[in-house]
Amino acid sequence: MIVVTGGAGFIGSNLVAALEDRGETEIVVCDRLGQENKWRNIAKRELADLIAPDALLDWLSAHGSSVEAIFHMGAVSATTERDADLIARQNVRLPIDLWNHCAATGTRLIYASSAATYGDGSEGFDDDAGIEALAKLRPLNAYGWSKHVFDRRVARQVAEGQPTPPQWAGLKFFNVYGPNEYNKGDMRSVVNKLTPQIEAGDPAKLFRSYHPGYPDGGQQRDFIWVGDCVDVMLWLYDQPQVSGLYNVGTGQARSWRDLAEAVFAALGQTPVIEFVDMPEGLREKYQNFTQAEMAKLRAAGYDRPFTALEDGVRRYVQDYLTQPDPYR
Repeated sequence: MIVVTGGAGFIGSNLVAALEDRGETEIVVCDRLGQENKWRNIAKRELADLIAPDALLDWLSAHGSSVEAIFHMGAVSATTERDADLIARQNVRLPIDLWNHCAATGTRLIYASSAATYGDGSEGFDDDAGIEALAKLRPLNAYGWSKHVFDRRVARQVAEGQPTPPQWAGLKFFNVYGPNEYNKGDMRSVVNKLTPQIEAGDPAKLFRSYHPGYPDGGQQRDFIWVGDCVDVMLWLYDQPQVSGLYNVGTGQARSWRDLAEAVFAALGQTPVIEFVDMPEGLREKYQNFTQAEMAKLRAAGYDRPFTALEDGVRRYVQDYLTQPDPYR
């Protein structure tokens, strides 16, 4: 069996779909569905089981010998979440428990870290998993901090020769966009937010820049199509000898203006962009630039190209966001 925590969420549900496409039939999803439409992210999937996060460790105790790998995508992922105790329980305590379980049972573990661990980027975006390198990073919010706590714990375990899963891989996802992110509220990608604005005839609204080095709309991010993230995870699943902490981005930063113009192009419209003030509370925590260093993953053997921004946005807008059924 393969367990995907957060399997009804954004990246997790895309991974579940891809595993099913590969012919996997024993897929277990661990997630909370709530009272909205999150269940639709997995409505098309055949599942071996569906378990609540609070029941996961007991379930693994009963079924662990049948589990080949755990993809741990589940987390409190809102960068604006202020309940640090909740974040600590879900993003620190649970992955530590999963790590210990996988090390004890010989289960492979592939888990989601985040580019939010890099903070303002002043220390660069190099996925160095060394203890000293990780100690220099300063995440800007509790979510990024929680992911960093676990990355550092893993680094310590590995450096000291403590028990580890037979394969482990932490993935620092950059700005991911694509289908099945609809339950993420304000944490949805800007592609998702802009599409209905533009369809309604409104201008695309982007934040003004508060940094002299970046014009309005010129702030840059490493935007990555969710299918590319899934491809990396499946490649790792096929390469059990590969372990480590890896960036998952395209390696090419693009501006918010580029992103907005790609949405207009996907909708066949002329770009009209309006700049609005950024909330004051966000300005001091805002990343003006992110760009993944991808040499480490490439050196490990991953050689597939990443989807160009315009191609990924076109696919998302035309194949999902403007369709009656936007779910993968």
